[in-house]
Amino acid sequence: MIDAAQDYKNKTVSATEAAASIDDGSNLILGMGVAMPPAFMGALADRARARAGLNQLNVYYMHGNKAAEDTIMADDVLDVLKLHSLFMSPHDRALDARARGSGGTKIHYIPCLFHQVGRLLSEQIRPDCFVTTVSPMDRSGHFSLGTNADYAATLVRSASRVIVEVNREMPRTFGESLLHISQVDQVVEHDHPLMELPEVTPSAEDEAIADLIADQIPNRATIQMGVGGVPAAVMSRLSDHQDLGIHSELLSPPMVRLIQAGVITGAAKRVMPFKHVFTLALGDRAMYDFMDDNPSIVGYPAAWVNNPAVIRKNNAMISVNGAIQIDLSGQINSEHLNGRQFSGTGGQLDFVRGAYLSQGGKSIIALRSTAKGGSLSRIVPTLDQAAVTDTRMDAHFIATEFGIVDLKGLSLEGRAAALTSIAHPKFRGDLEAAWKTLR
Repeated sequence: MIDAAQDYKNKTVSATEAAASIDDGSNLILGMGVAMPPAFMGALADRARARAGLNQLNVYYMHGNKAAEDTIMADDVLDVLKLHSLFMSPHDRALDARARGSGGTKIHYIPCLFHQVGRLLSEQIRPDCFVTTVSPMDRSGHFSLGTNADYAATLVRSASRVIVEVNREMPRTFGESLLHISQVDQVVEHDHPLMELPEVTPSAEDEAIADLIADQIPNRATIQMGVGGVPAAVMSRLSDHQDLGIHSELLSPPMVRLIQAGVITGAAKRVMPFKHVFTLALGDRAMYDFMDDNPSIVGYPAAWVNNPAVIRKNNAMISVNGAIQIDLSGQINSEHLNGRQFSGTGGQLDFVRGAYLSQGGKSIIALRSTAKGGSLSRIVPTLDQAAVTDTRMDAHFIATEFGIVDLKGLSLEGRAAALTSIAHPKFRGDLEAAWKTLR
């Protein structure tokens, strides 16, 4: 019988010792977002800087944070640490911009669908070591992955070695988020405030778009919402709804407020009724406190949460996400800007497809009609093919502050007309003229 407390004690090492255990030339996977391990990353950067037995290390993660920017993204370690990102965060973009300006080392971006990330990292990358932040061990010997089941719940089973950074600030969550001490190779203890994401104040355009989208959400629907002004504004309009459910890639503070208000109950869900299902959480301290030891909050791997075959099982699945551009045929760009990778595909296409497959489900893409202070239209004649996140075959509802249109069943001519009708009025003539040259 395993003595969990003794096993924990035997496996506890310093961050420096954990970083020293990583083999040169190996594939290291880090937890994403809130779960990135700051003490370990700091020690790894120090080792790279000192050239202590490392010539090159392949580092993979999805969505870097400020702690990563301050450690493994430092310019003086990038000749040793070869960084691969599966979703470009603002911190990754900052490094990429520095590299373009100086000709230095850049982020190596890997395109992927979120529900495939666990398999991609396990099979194509073949992880030698996975390191992530977890909650403290409980009396049964289990840690919790807390805010991030995402690919972590897959990698803790498939990586050759697993190192956990224990942080008392990390909430204890349920679902497929438990990890036993017997499955861990090393433990690093480091308490640190969790990454928080300030809530965006919706613009007037966001509020207008939210009015249109809220009308599309019935009582007893199951929702998935992205991050930003429009999703926040939409959720602020749902206070009179009844028995909504959550099956979402992201758990956010506006969702938690609806749970606390009794609007989101999960009573009508077909998949895990009365459970609030997520794969990653990003918010503020109040949200993390609400999640802690709350059995209704369940985290599962993105391979399951974001699988369209699972998403479709909930009736009236409503997916709301943002975009950078859409062209007149319905092709949607949510990740490319000015010829550069801006973010990533993430789970948008997973939910676009899963929501439409749901009985009574709707996929809604929201975007302001213009960018750069109104000087550019976000509805454009054509997209660069490299920028297509969602194909024209997948496009369903599209909303701007000037209206909402359903593209399903429309011909190319019908789509062009519908999308032109919700473009900013000052660009409609140009779009009509452009379509005449394209058809």
